[in-house]
Amino acid sequence: MITGSIVTYHNSEYDIKKVIDSFLGDNNELLLFVIDNSSNDSLSKLCNDYRIRYIYNNKNLGFGAAHNIAFNQAYELNSEYHFLLNPDIHFNPSIVDDLVRKANSDHQIGLIMPRITYPDGSIQHLCKLLPTPLDLMVRRFLPNSNFKNKLKEKYELHLLSHTKESEIPCLSGCFMLLRSSTLKLVNGFDDRYFMYLEDVDLCRKMGAISKLIYYPNYSVIHNYEKGSYSNIKLLYFHIRSAIKYFNKWGWIFDQKRKRINNKILRNK
Repeated sequence: MITGSIVTYHNSEYDIKKVIDSFLGDNNELLLFVIDNSSNDSLSKLCNDYRIRYIYNNKNLGFGAAHNIAFNQAYELNSEYHFLLNPDIHFNPSIVDDLVRKANSDHQIGLIMPRITYPDGSIQHLCKLLPTPLDLMVRRFLPNSNFKNKLKEKYELHLLSHTKESEIPCLSGCFMLLRSSTLKLVNGFDDRYFMYLEDVDLCRKMGAISKLIYYPNYSVIHNYEKGSYSNIKLLYFHIRSAIKYFNKWGWIFDQKRKRINNKILRNK
């Protein structure tokens, strides 16, 4: 079985309907979990398809903790692959089968992310190095400068080819194919992150035991909004998650991070 999950929080019906239709298409063998963190269940009206399981939490559990609800149910159903889907994406439904075929071609693959684009077709640079504290602080707080731009280009791997697949240390949680058996080995998301950096943490865990593949043969459209750049509450969540992340993995002296990042920098 192939499963997927969307976590919603007062998203528009239009956006959620686009994600649902993108994932399910006309494939009768898929199952989609819609995990609703909203304060009302108005989105339930979109989930009357037998291929959808709607779960209303009646409170905001956070991104990772809500997806873990879907992961746990997917394990019980012996899901082979699980798709992690943001509520602000859409794509051709055929991508689901295409990415499953790619994952089946190499059982060392634990995670795949396709090319992610803005609605105008331009590339979103969501293939990244494992972050250092400097990467996150400079990108968020430093005014534009040559130093900031060079650091950003390095961290976001701007020189990476978008015409061939690559093994990348950090991929975005806006769209992921996850091998369920590998996901279970790492216990899914660390739900101590309310939002932000939970996907970085997951990549770090899964990358230690499997391949994380950027596969640009297929594209997903992402209406990307950097919420923490304009919302002080989201900025607070971002900073809090960063502190938790670096407390867990290391701030300055992180030799594994250095080794992993140097490997991709040498090979790109």
